[in-house]
Amino acid sequence: MKKILMLCLLAVMSFGVADAVAQKKSDAALKTTVFMTDVDCEGCAKKITNSLPYAKGVKDVKVDVKTKKVTVTYDATKTSDSALIKALAKVKIKAEVSKK
Repeated sequence: MKKILMLCLLAVMSFGVADAVAQKKSDAALKTTVFMTDVDCEGCAKKITNSLPYAKGVKDVKVDVKTKKVTVTYDATKTSDSALIKALAKVKIKAEVSKK
């Protein structure tokens, strides 16, 4: 009985360690890009915040109408800047990567 209990405890601990390692790897792959867009109203900003989070790999989207910038945090292993520009084009938003 003690052996079974120890094996179960070891299995639970190993799954926890494996999950922590996977989380650390995914955090390392996160990338943030600022796009210059033609957003000029809150309606356009709403279109972006309603559609872009559903693009593959996107973790966070922030739209600043005043400066016409869209900041996107995403998993670089799942998507790219060019794929995000295409996703913005689908909702009729012209975008390019900001030179900062």
